[in-house]
Amino acid sequence: MSILNIHWKPEFGTIYTWFAMDKFGRIAVMVNNCFGNLPKALLSINNLELLLDQLTDYMWEESEIFKSYPKNKCGRTVLDLYSGLRFDYLPTRKDVEQLIQERSHYEQKPIECNLPSRKGFFVYHGIEGSFEGEDYPVGFNGNTKMGDYFRYLIPTVYASIEDFPEELRHGIAVSDMVDFTTDRLLDNDKINEYFPRMYQQ
Repeated sequence: MSILNIHWKPEFGTIYTWFAMDKFGRIAVMVNNCFGNLPKALLSINNLELLLDQLTDYMWEESEIFKSYPKNKCGRTVLDLYSGLRFDYLPTRKDVEQLIQERSHYEQKPIECNLPSRKGFFVYHGIEGSFEGEDYPVGFNGNTKMGDYFRYLIPTVYASIEDFPEELRHGIAVSDMVDFTTDRLLDNDKINEYFPRMYQQ
Protein backbone atom coordinates (compact mmCIF):
# COMPACT_ATOMS: atom_id res chain seq x y z
CA MET A 1 0.00 0.00 0.00
CA SER A 2 1.27 3.45 -0.90
CA ILE A 3 2.51 5.55 2.02
CA LEU A 4 1.11 8.70 0.42
CA ASN A 5 -2.63 8.24 0.09
CA ILE A 6 -5.82 9.99 1.16
CA HIS A 7 -5.35 8.73 4.74
CA TRP A 8 -1.76 9.97 5.15
CA LYS A 9 -0.99 12.28 8.09
CA PRO A 10 2.16 14.34 8.59
CA GLU A 11 4.54 13.23 11.31
CA PHE A 12 8.22 13.26 12.16
CA GLY A 13 10.16 11.34 9.52
CA THR A 14 10.26 11.80 5.75
CA ILE A 15 10.23 15.27 4.20
CA TYR A 16 8.02 15.64 1.13
CA THR A 17 8.48 18.22 -1.61
CA TRP A 18 5.44 19.08 -3.73
CA PHE A 19 4.57 21.76 -6.25
CA ALA A 20 1.81 24.36 -6.31
CA MET A 21 0.42 27.02 -8.62
CA ASP A 22 -1.19 30.25 -7.40
CA LYS A 23 -4.19 32.00 -8.95
CA PHE A 24 -1.93 33.88 -11.36
CA GLY A 25 -0.10 30.79 -12.61
CA ARG A 26 3.11 31.27 -10.63
CA ILE A 27 4.84 28.15 -9.30
CA ALA A 28 6.09 27.35 -5.79
CA VAL A 29 8.12 24.50 -4.38
CA MET A 30 6.50 23.41 -1.11
CA VAL A 31 8.77 21.62 1.40
CA ASN A 32 6.64 20.13 4.16
CA ASN A 33 9.49 19.55 6.66
CA CYS A 34 7.64 16.53 8.08
CA PHE A 35 4.72 18.43 9.63
CA GLY A 36 3.14 20.30 6.72
CA ASN A 37 -0.07 18.84 5.31
CA LEU A 38 -0.35 17.81 1.67
CA PRO A 39 -3.58 18.66 -0.18
CA LYS A 40 -6.15 15.85 -0.43
CA ALA A 41 -6.34 16.45 -4.18
CA LEU A 42 -2.64 15.61 -4.38
CA LEU A 43 -2.90 12.64 -2.04
CA SER A 44 -5.66 11.19 -4.23
CA ILE A 45 -3.21 10.53 -7.07
CA ASN A 46 -2.19 6.90 -7.54
CA ASN A 47 1.54 6.21 -7.17
CA LEU A 48 2.06 9.73 -5.86
CA GLU A 49 5.56 9.02 -4.53
CA LEU A 50 6.75 8.20 -8.04
CA LEU A 51 5.21 11.35 -9.47
CA LEU A 52 6.76 13.57 -6.78
CA ASP A 53 10.13 11.89 -7.35
CA GLN A 54 9.85 12.59 -11.08
CA LEU A 55 8.96 16.23 -10.46
CA THR A 56 11.80 16.65 -7.98
CA ASP A 57 14.33 14.98 -10.28
CA TYR A 58 13.21 17.29 -13.06
CA MET A 59 13.61 20.33 -10.79
CA TRP A 60 17.19 19.32 -9.96
CA GLU A 61 17.89 18.55 -13.65
CA GLU A 62 18.60 14.92 -12.74
CA SER A 63 15.73 13.23 -14.57
CA GLU A 64 16.44 10.05 -16.50
CA ILE A 65 13.20 10.52 -18.46
CA PHE A 66 12.68 14.26 -19.03
CA LYS A 67 15.94 15.76 -20.20
CA SER A 68 14.76 18.97 -21.86
CA TYR A 69 14.89 21.75 -19.27
CA PRO A 70 13.53 25.29 -19.51
CA LYS A 71 15.80 28.21 -20.25
CA ASN A 72 17.62 29.69 -17.26
CA LYS A 73 15.54 32.58 -15.85
CA CYS A 74 18.71 34.56 -15.02
CA GLY A 75 16.89 36.28 -12.16
CA ARG A 76 17.63 36.83 -8.47
CA THR A 77 16.72 35.09 -5.24
CA VAL A 78 15.19 37.33 -2.56
CA LEU A 79 15.04 36.19 1.07
CA ASP A 80 11.68 36.66 2.80
CA LEU A 81 10.99 34.71 6.01
CA TYR A 82 13.44 32.13 7.31
CA SER A 83 13.57 29.40 9.93
CA GLY A 84 14.71 30.50 13.38
CA LEU A 85 15.71 26.90 14.09
CA ARG A 86 17.58 26.23 10.86
CA PHE A 87 19.53 29.51 10.95
CA ASP A 88 20.06 29.81 14.69
CA TYR A 89 23.83 29.80 14.11
CA LEU A 90 23.67 33.15 12.28
CA PRO A 91 23.16 36.18 14.54
CA THR A 92 21.43 38.63 12.18
CA ARG A 93 19.19 38.74 9.12
CA LYS A 94 22.01 40.42 7.24
CA ASP A 95 24.14 37.32 7.80
CA VAL A 96 21.38 35.07 6.44
CA GLU A 97 20.90 37.35 3.43
CA GLN A 98 24.62 37.21 2.70
CA LEU A 99 24.61 33.41 2.88
CA ILE A 100 21.64 33.17 0.52
CA GLN A 101 23.23 35.65 -1.88
CA GLU A 102 26.45 33.63 -2.01
CA ARG A 103 24.57 30.42 -2.80
CA SER A 104 21.89 31.70 -5.14
CA HIS A 105 23.61 32.68 -8.37
CA TYR A 106 21.71 31.31 -11.35
CA GLU A 107 24.84 30.07 -13.12
CA GLN A 108 25.51 27.50 -10.39
CA LYS A 109 24.02 24.02 -10.64
CA PRO A 110 20.51 23.79 -9.16
CA ILE A 111 20.38 23.96 -5.36
CA GLU A 112 17.57 25.23 -3.17
CA CYS A 113 18.94 28.77 -2.89
CA ASN A 114 18.97 29.30 -6.65
CA LEU A 115 15.63 27.69 -7.45
CA PRO A 116 14.15 31.22 -7.60
CA SER A 117 16.97 32.83 -9.59
CA ARG A 118 17.58 29.91 -11.97
CA LYS A 119 14.13 28.28 -12.17
CA GLY A 120 11.73 31.07 -11.21
CA PHE A 121 10.18 29.14 -8.31
CA PHE A 122 8.95 30.51 -5.01
CA VAL A 123 10.08 28.32 -2.10
CA TYR A 124 7.85 27.70 0.93
CA HIS A 125 8.92 25.71 4.00
CA GLY A 126 6.80 24.04 6.65
CA ILE A 127 7.53 25.11 10.23
CA GLU A 128 9.38 22.22 11.86
CA GLY A 129 10.87 21.36 15.24
CA SER A 130 10.75 18.63 17.87
CA PHE A 131 8.15 20.57 19.84
CA GLU A 132 5.72 23.47 19.29
CA GLY A 133 7.52 26.81 19.23
CA GLU A 134 11.03 25.46 18.68
CA ASP A 135 10.92 26.72 15.10
CA TYR A 136 9.35 29.95 13.85
CA PRO A 137 9.58 32.12 10.71
CA VAL A 138 11.86 35.05 11.47
CA GLY A 139 10.27 38.28 10.23
CA PHE A 140 6.63 37.21 10.67
CA ASN A 141 4.72 38.95 13.44
CA GLY A 142 1.55 36.83 13.60
CA ASN A 143 0.83 33.54 15.32
CA THR A 144 2.16 30.36 13.72
CA LYS A 145 2.22 26.64 14.47
CA MET A 146 4.15 23.59 13.33
CA GLY A 147 3.29 22.68 9.76
CA ASP A 148 2.30 26.18 8.60
CA TYR A 149 4.05 27.00 5.33
CA PHE A 150 6.05 30.23 5.24
CA ARG A 151 7.46 31.97 2.19
CA TYR A 152 11.21 31.48 2.35
CA LEU A 153 12.60 32.51 -1.05
CA ILE A 154 11.16 34.73 -3.77
CA PRO A 155 12.08 34.87 -7.49
CA THR A 156 12.27 38.05 -9.55
CA VAL A 157 11.39 36.21 -12.79
CA TYR A 158 8.51 33.75 -12.47
CA ALA A 159 8.13 30.17 -13.64
CA SER A 160 4.85 28.90 -15.10
CA ILE A 161 3.23 25.58 -15.96
CA GLU A 162 5.03 25.76 -19.31
CA ASP A 163 8.28 25.05 -17.47
CA PHE A 164 7.17 21.46 -16.81
CA PRO A 165 6.77 18.56 -19.23
CA GLU A 166 3.12 17.92 -20.07
CA GLU A 167 3.38 14.44 -18.54
CA LEU A 168 4.17 15.92 -15.10
CA ARG A 169 1.80 18.88 -14.97
CA HIS A 170 -1.07 16.92 -13.40
CA GLY A 171 1.11 16.65 -10.27
CA ILE A 172 0.90 20.38 -9.53
CA ALA A 173 -1.73 21.52 -7.01
CA VAL A 174 -3.68 24.60 -8.09
CA SER A 175 -5.14 27.47 -6.07
CA ASP A 176 -7.87 29.96 -6.98
CA MET A 177 -7.18 32.16 -3.94
CA VAL A 178 -3.45 32.15 -3.10
CA ASP A 179 -1.07 34.79 -4.47
CA PHE A 180 2.55 33.85 -3.90
CA THR A 181 3.67 37.47 -4.27
CA THR A 182 1.61 38.57 -1.23
CA ASP A 183 0.82 35.45 0.85
CA ARG A 184 3.73 34.98 3.22
CA LEU A 185 2.15 32.36 5.47
CA LEU A 186 -0.23 29.54 4.59
CA ASP A 187 -2.22 28.03 7.47
CA ASN A 188 -1.53 24.30 7.55
CA ASP A 189 -5.13 23.59 8.58
CA LYS A 190 -6.44 25.25 5.41
CA ILE A 191 -4.22 23.55 2.83
CA ASN A 192 -7.22 21.91 1.14
CA GLU A 193 -8.98 25.27 0.86
CA TYR A 194 -5.88 26.84 -0.67
CA PHE A 195 -5.25 23.97 -3.12
CA PRO A 196 -8.49 22.12 -3.84
CA ARG A 197 -7.59 20.68 -7.26
CA MET A 198 -4.80 19.50 -9.50
CA TYR A 199 -3.73 21.03 -12.80
CA GLN A 200 -5.57 19.75 -15.85
CA GLN A 201 -4.38 20.20 -19.43
